[in-house]
Amino acid sequence: MQKMITARHFDLTEEMRQHADAEIEGLTRYFENIISAELVLDTERHRRKAELKVKVYRDVLTGTGETDDMYNSITVAVDKVKGRLKRYKGKLKERRPEEISETIDELTRPETDVDGVDV
Repeated sequence: MQKMITARHFDLTEEMRQHADAEIEGLTRYFENIISAELVLDTERHRRKAELKVKVYRDVLTGTGETDDMYNSITVAVDKVKGRLKRYKGKLKERRPEEISETIDELTRPETDVDGVDV
């Protein structure tokens, strides 16, 4: 998984980077096939905002957290993405049997010759 962390309007400390890395790595517990994760940390006066975008197959899942502490904002954003990853994984499991049954139907269908005669 590719990770990119961006800080806007403040200097990112090493401890905060490590905290963000650990939180993002924890997402693989809920879904293993994450392509990339982009975390944008922003500061405006007393507000600390974290926006996390996670790219998975066919979709981009986002979560934002806004509190007065950047560590809490990161945790809130990651928690929102965790919920979305769980729902995404459930949708994949529901859709998967239909795709498999369609493939099996195509494989078991008898092949016909050009003249319409079964081979």
